[in-house]
Amino acid sequence: MKMKVKLGDIAILINGDRGKNYPSQADIVLDGDVPFVNAGHLNGRNINFSEMNYISKEKYAQLNSGKFREGDILYCLRGSLGKKAVVNSSIQGAIASSLVIIRPDSMRVDVDYLMFALDSPSIQEQLIKANNGSSQPNLSAASVRGYEVDLPDKKIQEDIVDKLSKVRAIIDARQQELQKLDDLIKARFVEMFGDTVTNSMNWEEHVLSEYIVFLTSGSRGWAQYFTDESGEVFITIKNVKNNHINLDNVQYIMAPNNKEAERTKVQAGDLLISITADLGRTGVVDEDIASKGAYINQHLSLVRLDSSKISPLYVSYFLETEGGKRQFESRNQNGVKAGLNFDAIKSLRILVPDKKLQEEYLQFVKQVDKSKVVIQKALDETQLLFDSLMQKYFG
Repeated sequence: MKMKVKLGDIAILINGDRGKNYPSQADIVLDGDVPFVNAGHLNGRNINFSEMNYISKEKYAQLNSGKFREGDILYCLRGSLGKKAVVNSSIQGAIASSLVIIRPDSMRVDVDYLMFALDSPSIQEQLIKANNGSSQPNLSAASVRGYEVDLPDKKIQEDIVDKLSKVRAIIDARQQELQKLDDLIKARFVEMFGDTVTNSMNWEEHVLSEYIVFLTSGSRGWAQYFTDESGEVFITIKNVKNNHINLDNVQYIMAPNNKEAERTKVQAGDLLISITADLGRTGVVDEDIASKGAYINQHLSLVRLDSSKISPLYVSYFLETEGGKRQFESRNQNGVKAGLNFDAIKSLRILVPDKKLQEEYLQFVKQVDKSKVVIQKALDETQLLFDSLMQKYFG
Protein backbone atom coordinates (compact mmCIF):
# COMPACT_ATOMS: atom_id res chain seq x y z
CA MET A 1 0.00 0.00 0.00
CA LYS A 2 1.31 3.44 -0.98
CA MET A 3 0.54 6.75 0.72
CA LYS A 4 2.00 10.22 1.02
CA VAL A 5 3.45 11.27 4.36
CA LYS A 6 5.35 14.24 5.70
CA LEU A 7 9.06 13.62 6.08
CA GLY A 8 8.73 14.76 9.67
CA ASP A 9 6.31 11.87 10.32
CA ILE A 10 8.89 9.23 9.37
CA ALA A 11 12.12 10.89 10.49
CA ILE A 12 13.51 13.11 13.21
CA LEU A 13 15.29 16.25 11.99
CA ILE A 14 18.20 17.52 14.10
CA ASN A 15 19.86 20.88 13.55
CA GLY A 16 23.52 21.53 14.15
CA ASP A 17 24.33 23.21 17.45
CA ARG A 18 23.90 26.97 17.08
CA GLY A 19 24.52 27.91 20.69
CA LYS A 20 27.53 29.14 22.60
CA ASN A 21 29.17 25.73 22.32
CA TYR A 22 29.25 25.81 18.51
CA PRO A 23 32.86 25.24 17.39
CA SER A 24 34.80 28.41 16.63
CA GLN A 25 37.23 28.59 13.73
CA ALA A 26 40.05 27.83 16.15
CA ASP A 27 38.27 24.62 17.24
CA ILE A 28 38.13 23.24 13.67
CA VAL A 29 41.36 21.53 12.57
CA LEU A 30 42.54 19.33 9.69
CA ASP A 31 43.69 16.51 11.96
CA GLY A 32 41.76 15.66 15.08
CA ASP A 33 39.46 13.28 16.89
CA VAL A 34 35.89 13.81 15.67
CA PRO A 35 34.75 14.60 12.09
CA PHE A 36 33.04 18.00 11.73
CA VAL A 37 31.09 17.77 8.49
CA ASN A 38 30.00 20.62 6.21
CA ALA A 39 28.38 20.68 2.76
CA GLY A 40 31.74 20.32 1.01
CA HIS A 41 32.14 16.85 2.52
CA LEU A 42 28.90 15.50 1.05
CA ASN A 43 29.13 13.84 -2.38
CA GLY A 44 25.47 12.99 -2.91
CA ARG A 45 25.75 9.50 -1.48
CA ASN A 46 28.49 9.27 1.12
CA ILE A 47 30.73 11.48 3.23
CA ASN A 48 34.07 12.37 1.67
CA PHE A 49 36.65 11.99 4.42
CA SER A 50 39.67 12.80 2.24
CA GLU A 51 39.66 16.51 3.18
CA MET A 52 37.77 16.33 6.45
CA ASN A 53 37.69 18.91 9.24
CA TYR A 54 37.83 17.75 12.85
CA ILE A 55 37.07 18.90 16.38
CA SER A 56 38.34 17.53 19.67
CA LYS A 57 36.52 14.94 21.77
CA GLU A 58 36.11 17.59 24.45
CA LYS A 59 34.42 20.01 22.03
CA TYR A 60 32.22 17.22 20.70
CA ALA A 61 31.09 16.39 24.23
CA GLN A 62 30.05 20.02 24.79
CA LEU A 63 27.67 20.09 21.78
CA ASN A 64 23.98 20.05 22.62
CA SER A 65 22.87 19.11 19.11
CA GLY A 66 24.06 18.10 15.67
CA LYS A 67 25.68 14.77 16.53
CA PHE A 68 25.22 12.15 13.81
CA ARG A 69 25.40 8.37 13.88
CA GLU A 70 25.23 5.43 11.50
CA GLY A 71 22.07 5.41 9.35
CA ASP A 72 21.58 9.19 9.49
CA ILE A 73 21.22 11.33 6.35
CA LEU A 74 23.09 14.63 6.35
CA TYR A 75 21.26 17.25 4.28
CA CYS A 76 22.34 20.73 3.21
CA LEU A 77 20.15 23.72 4.12
CA ARG A 78 22.31 26.57 2.82
CA GLY A 79 24.23 27.09 -0.38
CA SER A 80 24.16 23.72 -2.16
CA LEU A 81 20.53 23.04 -1.26
CA GLY A 82 19.63 19.37 -0.98
CA LYS A 83 23.18 18.09 -1.20
CA LYS A 84 23.28 15.00 0.97
CA ALA A 85 25.05 11.89 2.20
CA VAL A 86 24.19 8.87 4.28
CA VAL A 87 26.34 7.90 7.25
CA ASN A 88 27.16 4.30 6.41
CA SER A 89 29.72 3.51 9.09
CA SER A 90 29.72 3.45 12.88
CA ILE A 91 31.86 6.58 13.07
CA GLN A 92 30.35 9.42 15.08
CA GLY A 93 30.68 13.09 14.26
CA ALA A 94 29.00 16.48 14.21
CA ILE A 95 27.53 18.74 11.54
CA ALA A 96 28.07 22.39 10.71
CA SER A 97 25.10 24.72 11.13
CA SER A 98 24.49 24.69 7.35
CA LEU A 99 23.34 21.05 7.55
CA VAL A 100 20.53 19.14 9.19
CA ILE A 101 20.46 15.52 10.29
CA ILE A 102 17.57 13.42 8.98
CA ARG A 103 17.23 10.35 11.23
CA PRO A 104 14.73 7.94 9.62
CA ASP A 105 12.34 5.76 11.61
CA SER A 106 13.81 2.41 10.56
CA MET A 107 10.52 0.62 11.31
CA ARG A 108 8.70 2.68 8.67
CA VAL A 109 11.22 3.75 6.06
CA ASP A 110 14.34 2.25 4.52
CA VAL A 111 17.22 4.75 4.60
CA ASP A 112 18.30 3.92 1.04
CA TYR A 113 14.71 4.36 -0.16
CA LEU A 114 14.65 7.77 1.49
CA MET A 115 17.96 8.70 -0.16
CA PHE A 116 16.46 7.93 -3.58
CA ALA A 117 13.26 9.78 -2.66
CA LEU A 118 15.24 12.92 -1.80
CA ASP A 119 16.59 12.90 -5.38
CA SER A 120 13.14 12.54 -6.92
CA PRO A 121 11.55 15.19 -9.17
CA SER A 122 8.78 15.60 -6.61
CA ILE A 123 11.16 16.48 -3.77
CA GLN A 124 13.23 18.74 -6.02
CA GLU A 125 10.08 20.71 -6.86
CA GLN A 126 9.27 21.01 -3.16
CA LEU A 127 12.85 22.11 -2.47
CA ILE A 128 12.56 24.94 -5.01
CA LYS A 129 9.28 26.10 -3.46
CA ALA A 130 10.74 25.94 0.04
CA ASN A 131 13.80 28.04 -0.85
CA ASN A 132 13.27 31.41 0.79
CA GLY A 133 14.28 33.25 -2.38
CA SER A 134 17.14 35.26 -0.86
CA SER A 135 20.42 35.81 -2.68
CA GLN A 136 21.88 33.04 -0.50
CA PRO A 137 19.87 29.83 -1.18
CA ASN A 138 18.37 28.81 2.13
CA LEU A 139 16.06 26.16 3.59
CA SER A 140 14.73 25.71 7.09
CA ALA A 141 14.56 22.40 8.88
CA ALA A 142 10.82 23.03 9.21
CA SER A 143 10.38 23.22 5.44
CA VAL A 144 12.35 19.99 4.96
CA ARG A 145 10.26 18.37 7.67
CA GLY A 146 7.21 19.27 5.56
CA TYR A 147 8.38 17.48 2.41
CA GLU A 148 5.74 15.05 1.14
CA VAL A 149 7.17 11.59 0.50
CA ASP A 150 5.57 8.59 -1.20
CA LEU A 151 5.66 5.76 1.34
CA PRO A 152 4.76 2.24 0.18
CA ASP A 153 5.08 -0.82 2.41
CA LYS A 154 8.60 -1.55 3.66
CA LYS A 155 8.95 -4.63 1.45
CA ILE A 156 8.05 -2.59 -1.63
CA GLN A 157 10.56 0.07 -0.57
CA GLU A 158 13.27 -2.59 -0.45
CA ASP A 159 12.28 -3.90 -3.89
CA ILE A 160 12.46 -0.36 -5.32
CA VAL A 161 15.89 0.17 -3.76
CA ASP A 162 17.08 -3.12 -5.24
CA LYS A 163 15.96 -2.18 -8.77
CA LEU A 164 17.29 1.38 -8.65
CA SER A 165 20.59 0.29 -7.11
CA LYS A 166 21.20 -2.22 -9.87
CA VAL A 167 20.54 0.35 -12.59
CA ARG A 168 22.70 2.92 -10.83
CA ALA A 169 25.51 0.36 -10.53
CA ILE A 170 25.45 0.00 -14.32
CA ILE A 171 25.59 3.80 -14.67
CA ASP A 172 28.58 3.89 -12.32
CA ALA A 173 30.33 1.14 -14.29
CA ARG A 174 29.79 2.99 -17.60
CA GLN A 175 31.13 6.22 -16.09
CA GLN A 176 34.18 4.38 -14.81
CA GLU A 177 34.77 2.93 -18.28
CA LEU A 178 34.71 6.43 -19.75
CA GLN A 179 37.12 7.66 -17.09
CA LYS A 180 39.51 4.80 -17.83
CA LEU A 181 39.50 5.68 -21.52
CA ASP A 182 40.21 9.32 -20.67
CA ASP A 183 43.08 8.14 -18.48
CA LEU A 184 44.33 5.98 -21.36
CA ILE A 185 44.43 9.03 -23.67
CA LYS A 186 46.44 10.98 -21.09
CA ALA A 187 48.80 8.07 -20.48
CA ARG A 188 49.41 7.69 -24.21
CA PHE A 189 50.30 11.40 -24.43
CA VAL A 190 52.96 10.98 -21.73
CA GLU A 191 54.22 7.79 -23.38
CA MET A 192 54.65 9.53 -26.75
CA PHE A 193 55.69 13.04 -25.68
CA GLY A 194 57.02 12.70 -22.14
CA ASP A 195 56.66 15.00 -19.15
CA THR A 196 55.41 18.39 -20.37
CA VAL A 197 56.75 20.18 -17.27
CA THR A 198 60.38 19.04 -17.66
CA ASN A 199 60.28 18.38 -21.43
CA SER A 200 61.82 15.01 -20.72
CA MET A 201 62.08 14.14 -24.44
CA ASN A 202 63.70 17.46 -25.41
CA TRP A 203 61.15 18.57 -28.02
CA GLU A 204 61.46 21.95 -29.66
CA GLU A 205 59.65 24.61 -27.65
CA HIS A 206 57.76 27.42 -29.35
CA VAL A 207 55.42 30.21 -28.24
CA LEU A 208 51.86 29.88 -29.46
CA SER A 209 52.04 33.26 -31.21
CA GLU A 210 54.24 31.66 -33.89
CA TYR A 211 51.23 29.67 -35.11
CA ILE A 212 48.33 32.07 -34.50
CA VAL A 213 46.64 33.49 -37.60
CA PHE A 214 43.62 34.98 -35.77
CA LEU A 215 42.84 35.61 -32.12
CA THR A 216 39.74 37.12 -30.55
CA SER A 217 37.39 36.85 -27.57
CA GLY A 218 33.64 36.39 -27.64
CA SER A 219 30.62 38.63 -27.49
CA ARG A 220 28.92 40.01 -24.40
CA GLY A 221 25.36 41.26 -24.00
CA TRP A 222 23.81 38.85 -26.49
CA ALA A 223 20.82 37.88 -24.34
CA GLN A 224 18.58 39.76 -26.76
CA TYR A 225 19.47 37.21 -29.45
CA PHE A 226 18.67 34.11 -27.36
CA THR A 227 15.99 31.76 -28.65
CA ASP A 228 14.45 28.46 -27.58
CA GLU A 229 14.52 27.19 -31.14
CA SER A 230 17.38 25.03 -32.38
CA GLY A 231 19.74 26.55 -34.89
CA GLU A 232 22.89 28.60 -34.33
CA VAL A 233 24.59 28.03 -30.99
CA PHE A 234 26.23 30.27 -28.40
CA ILE A 235 29.19 28.43 -26.89
CA THR A 236 30.06 29.22 -23.25
CA ILE A 237 32.57 27.87 -20.71
CA LYS A 238 30.20 25.10 -19.63
CA ASN A 239 30.33 23.68 -23.17
CA VAL A 240 34.14 23.54 -23.30
CA LYS A 241 36.05 20.96 -21.27
CA ASN A 242 38.58 18.14 -21.60
CA ASN A 243 39.46 18.91 -25.24
CA HIS A 244 35.84 18.67 -26.36
CA ILE A 245 32.93 20.98 -27.06
CA ASN A 246 29.69 19.52 -25.75
CA LEU A 247 26.38 20.89 -26.99
CA ASP A 248 24.10 18.85 -24.70
CA ASN A 249 23.20 21.96 -22.73
CA VAL A 250 23.69 24.85 -25.14
CA GLN A 251 22.03 28.22 -25.66
CA TYR A 252 20.54 28.76 -29.11
CA ILE A 253 20.63 32.20 -30.74
CA MET A 254 19.55 34.16 -33.77
CA ALA A 255 22.88 35.89 -34.37
CA PRO A 256 22.86 39.47 -35.66
CA ASN A 257 24.26 40.35 -39.06
CA ASN A 258 27.11 42.60 -37.97
CA LYS A 259 30.89 42.80 -37.60
CA GLU A 260 30.88 41.42 -34.07
CA ALA A 261 29.05 38.28 -35.15
CA GLU A 262 31.41 37.91 -38.08
CA ARG A 263 34.39 38.20 -35.73
CA THR A 264 33.15 35.72 -33.11
CA LYS A 265 31.79 33.04 -35.44
CA VAL A 266 33.84 29.85 -35.15
CA GLN A 267 35.31 27.74 -37.93
CA ALA A 268 36.22 24.06 -37.96
CA GLY A 269 39.62 23.63 -36.32
CA ASP A 270 39.37 26.69 -34.08
CA LEU A 271 40.87 26.19 -30.64
CA LEU A 272 38.70 27.58 -27.83
CA ILE A 273 40.25 28.48 -24.47
CA SER A 274 38.43 29.71 -21.37
CA ILE A 275 39.91 33.04 -20.24
CA THR A 276 37.90 33.80 -17.09
CA ALA A 277 36.74 31.80 -14.05
CA ASP A 278 37.88 28.21 -14.71
CA LEU A 279 40.98 29.11 -16.74
CA GLY A 280 42.40 26.87 -19.44
CA ARG A 281 39.47 24.74 -20.44
CA THR A 282 40.07 23.82 -24.06
CA GLY A 283 38.24 22.31 -27.01
CA VAL A 284 38.49 22.29 -30.79
CA VAL A 285 35.54 23.09 -33.08
CA ASP A 286 34.65 20.19 -35.35
CA GLU A 287 32.94 20.28 -38.74
CA ASP A 288 29.51 19.46 -37.29
CA ILE A 289 29.55 22.34 -34.81
CA ALA A 290 30.89 24.78 -37.41
CA SER A 291 28.18 23.77 -39.87
CA LYS A 292 25.44 24.71 -37.36
CA GLY A 293 26.72 28.26 -37.13
CA ALA A 294 28.33 28.82 -33.73
CA TYR A 295 29.60 31.82 -31.77
CA ILE A 296 31.50 32.27 -28.51
CA ASN A 297 30.73 34.41 -25.48
CA GLN A 298 33.13 36.78 -23.72
CA HIS A 299 34.53 34.13 -21.37
CA LEU A 300 36.21 32.28 -24.23
CA SER A 301 38.97 33.10 -26.65
CA LEU A 302 39.05 31.85 -30.24
CA VAL A 303 42.54 30.86 -31.38
CA ARG A 304 42.86 30.09 -35.09
CA LEU A 305 46.15 28.30 -35.78
CA ASP A 306 48.13 27.52 -38.91
CA SER A 307 47.15 23.85 -39.04
CA SER A 308 49.81 23.12 -41.67
CA LYS A 309 52.43 23.67 -38.96
CA ILE A 310 50.72 22.44 -35.80
CA SER A 311 47.55 20.51 -35.01
CA PRO A 312 45.01 22.57 -32.99
CA LEU A 313 43.83 19.36 -31.32
CA TYR A 314 47.38 18.47 -30.30
CA VAL A 315 47.71 21.95 -28.76
CA SER A 316 44.44 21.38 -26.92
CA TYR A 317 45.66 18.10 -25.43
CA PHE A 318 49.03 19.66 -24.56
CA LEU A 319 47.37 22.55 -22.72
CA GLU A 320 45.32 20.11 -20.62
CA THR A 321 48.51 18.46 -19.32
CA GLU A 322 50.29 19.59 -16.16
CA GLY A 323 52.71 21.65 -18.25
CA GLY A 324 49.81 23.55 -19.78
CA LYS A 325 47.87 23.98 -16.56
CA ARG A 326 50.85 25.48 -14.76
CA GLN A 327 51.23 28.09 -17.49
CA PHE A 328 47.59 29.15 -17.14
CA GLU A 329 48.06 29.52 -13.39
CA SER A 330 51.21 31.61 -13.78
CA ARG A 331 49.59 33.90 -16.37
CA ASN A 332 46.44 34.64 -14.38
CA GLN A 333 46.31 38.45 -14.53
CA ASN A 334 43.67 39.23 -11.97
CA GLY A 335 44.59 37.43 -8.77
CA VAL A 336 41.42 36.29 -7.03
CA LYS A 337 39.28 36.99 -10.10
CA ALA A 338 40.79 34.70 -12.70
CA GLY A 339 41.52 36.13 -16.12
CA LEU A 340 43.80 35.84 -19.17
CA ASN A 341 44.55 38.50 -21.77
CA PHE A 342 45.66 38.03 -25.37
CA ASP A 343 49.34 38.55 -24.54
CA ALA A 344 49.13 35.71 -22.02
CA ILE A 345 47.64 33.39 -24.62
CA LYS A 346 50.21 34.37 -27.25
CA SER A 347 53.03 33.69 -24.80
CA LEU A 348 51.96 30.12 -23.99
CA ARG A 349 54.90 27.82 -24.65
CA ILE A 350 54.15 24.61 -26.55
CA LEU A 351 56.32 21.53 -26.97
CA VAL A 352 56.24 20.80 -30.70
CA PRO A 353 57.08 17.27 -31.83
CA ASP A 354 57.11 16.32 -35.51
CA LYS A 355 53.73 16.93 -37.17
CA LYS A 356 53.57 13.26 -38.20
CA LEU A 357 53.91 12.23 -34.55
CA GLN A 358 51.16 14.66 -33.56
CA GLU A 359 48.85 13.05 -36.12
CA GLU A 360 49.78 9.56 -34.91
CA TYR A 361 48.65 10.53 -31.40
CA LEU A 362 45.44 12.08 -32.68
CA GLN A 363 44.62 8.92 -34.65
CA PHE A 364 44.95 6.99 -31.40
CA VAL A 365 42.60 9.50 -29.71
CA LYS A 366 40.15 9.12 -32.58
CA GLN A 367 40.00 5.35 -32.13
CA VAL A 368 39.52 5.66 -28.38
CA ASP A 369 36.79 8.26 -28.94
CA LYS A 370 34.90 5.74 -31.07
CA SER A 371 34.80 3.41 -28.05
CA LYS A 372 33.72 6.32 -25.87
CA VAL A 373 30.80 7.08 -28.20
CA VAL A 374 29.52 3.50 -27.83
CA ILE A 375 29.85 3.59 -24.04
CA GLN A 376 28.28 7.05 -23.81
CA LYS A 377 25.29 5.85 -25.83
CA ALA A 378 24.84 2.92 -23.44
CA LEU A 379 25.23 5.28 -20.49
CA ASP A 380 22.60 7.68 -21.85
CA GLU A 381 20.16 4.82 -22.37
CA THR A 382 20.75 3.52 -18.85
CA GLN A 383 20.35 7.00 -17.39
CA LEU A 384 17.06 7.33 -19.26
CA LEU A 385 15.89 4.06 -17.72
CA PHE A 386 16.94 5.24 -14.26
CA ASP A 387 15.10 8.55 -14.68
CA SER A 388 11.93 6.80 -15.87
CA LEU A 389 12.04 4.47 -12.85
CA MET A 390 12.49 7.44 -10.51
CA GLN A 391 9.45 9.06 -12.12
CA LYS A 392 7.47 5.84 -11.82
CA TYR A 393 8.27 5.27 -8.15
CA PHE A 394 8.33 8.81 -6.82
CA GLY A 395 6.39 10.92 -9.34
